[in-house]
Amino acid sequence: MAELRARSARAQAGRVLPRLVLTVLLVAAVAGAAGYLWLQHEFQAPGPLTATSRIEVGAGASVRSVLARLEAQGSLRNARAVEWYLRLRGARPRVQAGTYEIPAHASPAEILALFEEGKVILEQLTVLEGATFADFLAALEQHPQVTHTLKGKTPAEVMAAIGHPGQPVEGEFFPDTYRFAANTPDTAILTLAYDSMQRVLNEAWQARRPDLPLQSPYQALILASMIEKEAALSSERARIAGVFVNRLRKGMRLQSDPTVVYGLGVQYDGTIHTRDLLRDTPYNTYTREGLPPTPIALPGRESVIAAVEPEQTSALYFVATGLGDGAHHFSSTLEEHNSAVQTYLARLRNQERSAKPVPVTSDAAAAEAAAAPVTPGKGVHP
Repeated sequence: MAELRARSARAQAGRVLPRLVLTVLLVAAVAGAAGYLWLQHEFQAPGPLTATSRIEVGAGASVRSVLARLEAQGSLRNARAVEWYLRLRGARPRVQAGTYEIPAHASPAEILALFEEGKVILEQLTVLEGATFADFLAALEQHPQVTHTLKGKTPAEVMAAIGHPGQPVEGEFFPDTYRFAANTPDTAILTLAYDSMQRVLNEAWQARRPDLPLQSPYQALILASMIEKEAALSSERARIAGVFVNRLRKGMRLQSDPTVVYGLGVQYDGTIHTRDLLRDTPYNTYTREGLPPTPIALPGRESVIAAVEPEQTSALYFVATGLGDGAHHFSSTLEEHNSAVQTYLARLRNQERSAKPVPVTSDAAAAEAAAAPVTPGKGVHP
């Protein structure tokens, strides 16, 4: 009888144990599924951040370290949960270096997508048309998000650093707004600007008029820089180019004030004096024939195109109107030009008598020397 009861107990135990194991496995499966769903929810749910924030990710930073920093700054609720979810999925996100902007309420999934796609914050630097290379270099040196490698280098050393040794710097860089990731080297931005200018110049040169008195794309670039400095109105660029081209064909000196200013360099005090127009420098187009030896500024696309597609005009002179809108009066004869100059001077005198005197410009400064042998005012003169 005892033996029978023992056999019955063993049989019952044999039936209970599998059921117990099955129950444990089922509970574990349910718990695991619930845990996975919770982790997935944490990964995809909106984050706690109520306003945008930034994070700078260094080269070689691990996912774990970045997640920990995000949690510390309040962008993630649970960095460990995100890490476990990634492990369960076998995911290894690639975190690219750079500065990122984390949107408000961004989920961990959205944040990691930013890192993988390298959607870093782009910094900005604007170089205005008509600026000089020195202006461009100064803007680079002052930008806090640019990696500075060229500080203290000469223009020749700068050109060598970007792979163009022996080439003059002025005019060779396209003025534009450049967007770049933080810590981009200054050489990379200059290379981009250089390549852009060469592309614009070469495209324009290929479409040039065949009868131009220009021998090379470089001469076109020089002329474009002069147009850029003379033209205040976009509508006048091609006409100003036409005047310069006409004078080059006739062997007339170009007599452009901006070339004089560039040749003076640091000696320019903001006013063009008669002595400046008479002082001979390689860039003084009052004392020397032809184009200056290099560009005098960074010309924009419109000025480059105007240099190779000038307006067909009979004008040989131009002078500012003095109306304050940047316009010029264009003349085909010296008599007409002298009359336009007198009109310009009269307007300047009226401005000086007004209740709010206007600042002295290069035009006004040259006008003060009206009795001198050089005709005053911005533009081209006899």
